[in-house]
Amino acid sequence: MDISFVISNLTDLIGRAVEANQWIGYTSILIAMFLENLFPPIPSELIMPLGGFYVHQGQLDLVPVVIAGLIGTVLGAFPWYGIGRLVNEERLEKWLDRYGQWLGIKPQDLARTRIWFNRYGTSLVFWGRLVPGIRTLISVPAGIELMPIIPFLFWTSAGSLIWTFLLTMGGLLLGESYSNIEVWIEPFSAFVKLLLFISIIAGGAFLIWKTFGKRK
Repeated sequence: MDISFVISNLTDLIGRAVEANQWIGYTSILIAMFLENLFPPIPSELIMPLGGFYVHQGQLDLVPVVIAGLIGTVLGAFPWYGIGRLVNEERLEKWLDRYGQWLGIKPQDLARTRIWFNRYGTSLVFWGRLVPGIRTLISVPAGIELMPIIPFLFWTSAGSLIWTFLLTMGGLLLGESYSNIEVWIEPFSAFVKLLLFISIIAGGAFLIWKTFGKRK
């Protein structure tokens, strides 16, 4: 699959699907979000706001657009989760070193996501879905660490629901300016990163207090 072709023609492909039939439009959004999770260069920041734009135009409905994006996202998370469970991390990094450029993923990206997962634990499966750059790869360390499938499904779905809803609402509110969604969503992502940083500081302070408190 030529990812550059998909990205450059994504809006046209979804637009044609919406014009053909409303339900084909929802299906195209579902498939696009599925592919976005498999191939990170495909931007969810374009797919869901575009769906919101068509809601703004009255061609699609809000709830089905969000649900389609959610289902596509969750389904797309499972292949990476399965890879994490089945493939040795060292072999996966070597594979990414050779072929990761075609997916827009570097071995360093996987290593960074693993560090984040070790710091924040399973909660990162939820919060990571709200942060561009790690939202796709977070499924891999969850698989490597053998996170149970039910909690993984729950937290992935919860984080993905918020993400797809925010992006769709952004497209709905911005209308024809939906392509500027990154300017609107960046402060939110920065806020989430700040919360994660604060949680580390608070967690470390609590452990120090608990440790020295017992010695008194």
